[in-house]
Amino acid sequence: MEKFSFIKIVCLLMMVGILCVTPQLEVQAAALDDSGLAGETEERTYINEPGSAQSREELSELNIADNLTITRTGGDGQLHGDLRILLTLTLIALAPTLLIMLTSFTRIIIVLHFTRAALNTQTAPPNQVLIGLALFLTYFIMQPTLTQVYEEAVVPLEEGTITQEEFFEAGVKPFREFMYKQTQTGDVRMFLDISGEEWDGTLDGIPLAVLVPSFIVGELRMAFIIGFVIYIPFIVIDMVVSSTLMSMGMMMLPPTTISMPFKILLFVLADGWNLIIMNTIGTFYR
Repeated sequence: MEKFSFIKIVCLLMMVGILCVTPQLEVQAAALDDSGLAGETEERTYINEPGSAQSREELSELNIADNLTITRTGGDGQLHGDLRILLTLTLIALAPTLLIMLTSFTRIIIVLHFTRAALNTQTAPPNQVLIGLALFLTYFIMQPTLTQVYEEAVVPLEEGTITQEEFFEAGVKPFREFMYKQTQTGDVRMFLDISGEEWDGTLDGIPLAVLVPSFIVGELRMAFIIGFVIYIPFIVIDMVVSSTLMSMGMMMLPPTTISMPFKILLFVLADGWNLIIMNTIGTFYR
């Protein structure tokens, strides 16, 4: 019995706590006089005309009228704060994928890895240096696009002048224009043929689900073409070193051991990093 009474007390306390925590909505009604207006005066009791608010601050101000008025502050017709935090965290989780797939990062990082492999320097420069360099070069190339997204999508959303749907359309549009400039028509037609859709030849006629993979395929193609061009002078050095060692009868000596210093010397004398970075960035402006 004592145990049963203890459980009843605990349940009662939980119910009282829930009732205390639950927010209450207070609604007050004012008596109407013969003229149909609230109070003792014949003037209407609201400050501004209903529907005349021009900003979020004016909307959040108390506006007393002579009818039933329920004011809900903090939302302004937009997403709730907790939901916006959830969406922000989701975008942060997807940021690496978006960074790799929708920007110039893919082409740059592949070209840098081809350069290191052609030099045969194993882990010099290390992966952290290559990724950091690729990130800063990506920011340099994508800065006009990011600025356009901020001015046309982020700022109007914070001011409350556009909805979430308009924000998404305005934010994706600069990225679509960037990807379209780097995408070949053949790749777009290939994915459109696979999906069974028609294309009118304009950017607006390409769905985002088609434009993104077309852009990625184009980036991989261009990166491998640049990598092939980078490999040519270093292959020549390997062939010359191998022929020299064979003519001298030093077939047991690995050619890469001798050719690597000559590769590094050629790369330094030709200012290789400047040439590779300058020409890789230049491919995005042609």
